Amino acid sequence: MITVAAVVVVALVAVMVTAVIVVRRPLPEVAGERELPGLDADVTVTRDERGVPTITATTSQDLFRAQGYVAAQDRFFEMDYRRHVTSGRLSELVGENEDALAADKVIRTFGWRKVAEQEWDLLEQSTRDALQAYADGVNAYLDGRDPGAIAVEYTVLGVRLDVGAPEAWDPVDSLAWLKAMAWDLRGNYDAELERAASYTSIGDVARVDELFPAYPQDLNLPILTAANLPAPTVEQASAETTPLDLDSADLQEAMAAAAAALDAVPHLMGDGEGVGSNSWVVSGELTESGKPLLANDPHLSISAPGIWEQIGLRCDEVSTQCPYDVTGFAFAGMPGVVIGHNETLAWGLTNLGADVTDFFLERVDETTTRLDGAESPITERVEVIRVNGGDDIRLTVRESVHGPLVSDVLDLDGVGSAPVPEDAPARRFAVALGWTALQPGRTMDAVLLMNVAKDAVDIQEAAALFDVPSQNIVFATTDGHIGYQAPGRIPVRADIAGGPVPSDGTWPRPGWDSRYEWQGFVDPATMPRALDPAEGIIVTANQAVTPAGVGPFLTEDWDYGYRAQRIRELLVSATSEGKVGVADMGRIQVDKHSPYADVLVPVLLSLDIEDPFYDDGQELLRTWDRVQSVDSAAAAYFAAVWANILDSAFADDLPDDYGPSGGSRWLEVVRRLVDEPASPWWDDKSTPGVVEGRDEVLTRAMVLARRELTASLGREATDWRWGQLHPAAPEHPVLGGSSLPGLVRDLVNPDPVPVGGGSSIVDATAWDASSGSFAVTASPSMRMVVDLGDLDASTWVTLTGASGHPASVHYADQLVPWSRGETFPWPFTQAATEADAGDRLTFTP
Repeated sequence: MITVAAVVVVALVAVMVTAVIVVRRPLPEVAGERELPGLDADVTVTRDERGVPTITATTSQDLFRAQGYVAAQDRFFEMDYRRHVTSGRLSELVGENEDALAADKVIRTFGWRKVAEQEWDLLEQSTRDALQAYADGVNAYLDGRDPGAIAVEYTVLGVRLDVGAPEAWDPVDSLAWLKAMAWDLRGNYDAELERAASYTSIGDVARVDELFPAYPQDLNLPILTAANLPAPTVEQASAETTPLDLDSADLQEAMAAAAAALDAVPHLMGDGEGVGSNSWVVSGELTESGKPLLANDPHLSISAPGIWEQIGLRCDEVSTQCPYDVTGFAFAGMPGVVIGHNETLAWGLTNLGADVTDFFLERVDETTTRLDGAESPITERVEVIRVNGGDDIRLTVRESVHGPLVSDVLDLDGVGSAPVPEDAPARRFAVALGWTALQPGRTMDAVLLMNVAKDAVDIQEAAALFDVPSQNIVFATTDGHIGYQAPGRIPVRADIAGGPVPSDGTWPRPGWDSRYEWQGFVDPATMPRALDPAEGIIVTANQAVTPAGVGPFLTEDWDYGYRAQRIRELLVSATSEGKVGVADMGRIQVDKHSPYADVLVPVLLSLDIEDPFYDDGQELLRTWDRVQSVDSAAAAYFAAVWANILDSAFADDLPDDYGPSGGSRWLEVVRRLVDEPASPWWDDKSTPGVVEGRDEVLTRAMVLARRELTASLGREATDWRWGQLHPAAPEHPVLGGSSLPGLVRDLVNPDPVPVGGGSSIVDATAWDASSGSFAVTASPSMRMVVDLGDLDASTWVTLTGASGHPASVHYADQLVPWSRGETFPWPFTQAATEADAGDRLTFTP
């Protein structure tokens, strides 16, 4: 027995040692000297104590070649996964998988890779050179390495699949990633589909519109006022029209098929109402240093590794031949920095949310659509999807003049195949996607231009090329200027009075009526911008850009501005009390005050709950500071109450898969209803024979919340904690799901961390109230504050860490500090980065 036990122990030790070797094998060399083919001179890569690299080179080509090599060292599997997704080849990587195949079909239908290939010839030669140098660096790292030495993920996949050496990186792989970025930040297509779907269950356009209220500009200010704008006042497209016959079964089926297809697309950056950002700039007149401050925190999906790659890119001597001295947040797989600062200018991005998609309803025969009574041909192409370990799949992609027919993509029983009634036009319906990102553009040129921008003119030049996704750009300079610029390729829609649907892009459009065609794009020169506003503050947090009717029409579907207004109020308060600094900006970034509580708590406290057991929850609210902090019992209770209010008041009126998520739109809906206690919306249709009003719904929500939290967190209400319900749990996109063995999940998924904050709160850790879970769905993916008076005094943090290797100490070493609202010093100058360097790797020609 003792001998057998000893043998077992030895075997287990051997297995454990082997496992350690396997997972640690891909960890890169970060010190010493390596040859890198194609260099003109030596390149140095220093890394700080968190593994963040700063690359110094003498030429731009050497700089980007080294950036590609370092990205492949740290995060090649992430890059490879992204390129398989964006080219519709995920099944080649993960094998036979229903979700992967559906994603491939839809993305091949979109043609992301095809559009990226068309963009190559549009780009400046310097941009193509940067992309090629980056690809050469990636491929230099891959050369001669077997998959298991590149990433442990290939070893795990190789247990059941044939995993060969990764193919060489192509510059177009970098461009295709921009399509995924544009897709997840595309604007209002979710709202457009949701309006049409909601109509099928509500049956009244006016009532549907009540669930999509106008932006409350009297309560929450837009980014700019009319006084800041150079653009003329433009009438928005009319919304006062008679809707299509959305009761048509054929049309409903086509819309459902389109929605199912779009749901199949993996969200590489985020999905839902929680996707957004905060960013602001403060004039030097209001700061301790006398120079501007800039803060930014994009709200994206919770993933492992995190979305951003922290990096510094420095030319040894900045010149026209080598103009880069920039640091910030990059995407692995793409040269340059996306958000950050150079030696002169800092910039931040938030999603503008412009309406750049439209669904065109098409009346189709087998090979044609109708347009103004005439036939218009449908074009077809055949795509071959290769499946690792399975048979190839042939996919016929069809496109109308408006875009790909997304309702044709997936094989859904009965969807899109029902005949149109005899008294309707002798055509069935299909749905085409019109999306500005399906036209080739020059966003990559814009990214690199921002890396070397010096002033507002440079930012405006870059913005004119930043086609997709449309972003709010805030910037600040070391010589004291602050500004705002809106970029993007925004469709112009005709104002159609009395048409079959609103022409403002909020509802699907009749593809058979040429009046609904896009009329071109907004002139970049008329896009909203501002420089040095008198207030000394610019805040962007996905709210409306301008007052209604001012400037070019961008969208009707904004975030409702509660985060933005709270940030503005905090900045005004702080600057009225004295000069502000980096630490003040950091405190604002993690503010957890709940606007939901401001709306609902006074009403909740006015209601009587006689049972002392159920009253325990309500009592928590009486002394609550309305801060959604991680250790708050009242915050946990209030979140459960909010979810129950939404479920009782709205879920019964909405179709499946379109439940109330609880984001800023639902806050605005409830704010307007709180003073209407007898509104029909309060009535719960699941209780026939009983007509509820506001008070009944709110009281029941408090009772149910008490009951639910007792079951999940315990009987003693004062022991509840919001963070127990609300964890941030980064998940690996391929190996982190529940279908994988626990040992694998434990390797690739960092331990969840409890967090405070919530949806539409400045510390925007969003959750979906319709899901039955309070877990974080989107969050600040990074936080940065830049001090233009002393760039070395700036701070930053990312969600997980610098490395994409699960065995690395830098895979998730920033997660816990991030969860606590902590940041790290962000050295920039050569002296500061040298002083901070822990490892040094030299590349030689």
